Amino acid sequence: MAQITLNRRGFLVSAAAGGLSVGWSLPGTAQTAGGQAAASAEARALGIWVVIHPDDSTTIRIAKSEMGQGTLTGLAQLVADELDADWGKVRTEYVAPELNQSSKRAWGDMSTGGSRGIRTSVEYVRQGGAAARAMLIQAAAARWGAVPADCTAADSAVTHSASGRTLRYGELANEASRLPVPAMVALKDPAQWKLIGKGVPRLDTADKLNGAQVFAIDVKLPDMLHAAIAQCPVFGGKLGQYDAAAVQAMPGVRHVLAVGDNAVAVVADGWWQARTALEKLAVTWDEGPNANISSAMIADRLREGLTAHDAAVGHRIGDVHTAMQGAVKRVEGVYGTPFLNHATLEPMNCTALVTEHGVEVWVGTQNGDATLAAAAEAADVPLAQVKVNKLILGGGFGRRGFQDFTRQAVLIAKQVPGRPVKMIWSREEDMQHGYYRPVTQCRLEGGLDGQGNLTALHMRLSGQSILASIAPSRMENGLDKLAFQGLLEDEFGYMAIPNLLIDHAVRNTHVPVGFWRGVNHNQNAIYLECFIDELAHAAGRDPLEFRRALMTKNPKNLAVLDAAAAKAGWGTPTAPGVYRGLCQNHGFGSYTAAVAEVSVSDAGVLKLHRIVAASDMGYAVNPDQIDAQVAGSFVYGLSAVLYSENTLERGRIVEGNFDSYEVMRLAEMPKVETVLVPSGGFWGGVGEPTIAVAAPAVLNAIFAATGKRVRSLPLKGQDLRQA
Repeated sequence: MAQITLNRRGFLVSAAAGGLSVGWSLPGTAQTAGGQAAASAEARALGIWVVIHPDDSTTIRIAKSEMGQGTLTGLAQLVADELDADWGKVRTEYVAPELNQSSKRAWGDMSTGGSRGIRTSVEYVRQGGAAARAMLIQAAAARWGAVPADCTAADSAVTHSASGRTLRYGELANEASRLPVPAMVALKDPAQWKLIGKGVPRLDTADKLNGAQVFAIDVKLPDMLHAAIAQCPVFGGKLGQYDAAAVQAMPGVRHVLAVGDNAVAVVADGWWQARTALEKLAVTWDEGPNANISSAMIADRLREGLTAHDAAVGHRIGDVHTAMQGAVKRVEGVYGTPFLNHATLEPMNCTALVTEHGVEVWVGTQNGDATLAAAAEAADVPLAQVKVNKLILGGGFGRRGFQDFTRQAVLIAKQVPGRPVKMIWSREEDMQHGYYRPVTQCRLEGGLDGQGNLTALHMRLSGQSILASIAPSRMENGLDKLAFQGLLEDEFGYMAIPNLLIDHAVRNTHVPVGFWRGVNHNQNAIYLECFIDELAHAAGRDPLEFRRALMTKNPKNLAVLDAAAAKAGWGTPTAPGVYRGLCQNHGFGSYTAAVAEVSVSDAGVLKLHRIVAASDMGYAVNPDQIDAQVAGSFVYGLSAVLYSENTLERGRIVEGNFDSYEVMRLAEMPKVETVLVPSGGFWGGVGEPTIAVAAPAVLNAIFAATGKRVRSLPLKGQDLRQA
């Protein structure tokens, strides 16, 4: 739609039906990784996932989004292994959302979250690679007058076993592309894998290191304008009055525009000009009924939910109330975790161009399908008149699955037709207008018999429901199963507890909530695993042995816990002043456990020395990426333990930047040792499961070091000196 100049940043868009490949490019965008695919009319599509070029290079199409988690490389490995492609000649490109839409969603669901990028794509992308390999072998056999079964493929070439004759993929692509795509091809047995399970280098690293990788915030287009935006600081409030004339004459300012009913934007030649004018713009906000709400008020509401009668039951075994009455010892504890912003390095942004022909956007998104729909709705045009240029994300963590920033950019561009407008949120806007991790509290009560065995456990969750907030149709008779992540029967690690009750009192607030990396596993693992530690201490038993007795029905959970404990040397002496804590969790299809080693000085200063993390994700696609993801998730999870929180005063988020919303520093990061115990037979996630075990392992180690049980986060400002 845009009249643009072609340059070297080429990417390939191929029609799914006929296999025709059309090469074109957009200035300022980088759609490929691992080198640019040659935009050549001689390139041929073999099915919808694979494009073969005359030089034998392979372009693998990626429908999911890359945001640092390694999905792009992992998916390419899965396809390339089945294809028997030369990995040194593999490149990738994003599938355009509008192409997916017009092809009746041939590439499936583009949503990337919940550690589903690889684990829910495995079978159909491998089928794409296997089908393309079968087509190449068939084309070679036809040329030789041979039987396909007598031919083998390896390193982007087909060999006739009897004669030794060889044809390269580039030589066969034209003929192979004319063949029907096989509906189903037998996939390789794990023993045959050459790339799957190997720690091959990521395909996007070089471009990130040399600066070639362009993120959405970097997009540059001819005749582009820039926009800065301010939204009503109180959630649910609206835009009142503003004096555009007061800033209209400032340098570079072109427009002052209302954006929907709750925001105003300044459009200028440069973003800093727009931001400077926006800061001087006098705006009156209609703050609405939420203008007096504070964190203290929300905490009181959640506290009321801990004993309320309107709780939905998520998991029940036996009769907790009767068993609790017969307990020899009862232990109670109330825990709490705050709102948390995603705080991506790249703040929310989107570039949009609206013309008489439709709308085009350049954006980092976790859901290309949702972006397409949001842009169409905002521009009030059919889906067929929208083009989405997906770019690699500068952090997602669940935030970029929402499309508020896409809608805003299109609404702004709609008022400046014919010129692309790049809208960037300031860090303060990004911090104070997120979709936060829900604030929750949890009351736990456990009953022990005379031998120190756990006979009853009651967990009462109280707090916001993500589904009730954004997808109420997915609620089941008032039950939000998402709120029970890690606690329902299919994930709960202590199924040997004879009497169990886990329920949830929904207590929503005006603060928008969403899917924060690890979602509700983060809070629930803290509550459960720290309280299990409390119970072990009350029973006078070793925390590991206490857990083992409760995990006789959960062998995979127990296996990762044992693996982490063995690697960490649980039960063996530590360095003087160093103490250990441990935990386990099952989420996003994977089993995880961790052991943390910490020390706390006499002055109460915490030092994290080491964390050993064990994971069973079934099959490990790329062990090196898993190792990096585990360490990266701990940075995120431990930042929440140590520093991060969002608080409210007068209905608005207080923290505006990283001076008040702190994150871990490099010097504070512990040594991370990853233990992989893939048991096979399933494909689990990696990006999110391990974040849940970092916090409880550290908190349990702090108790071992100090005798103090930390029940609210973050740790900053808390007295950690020995009890």
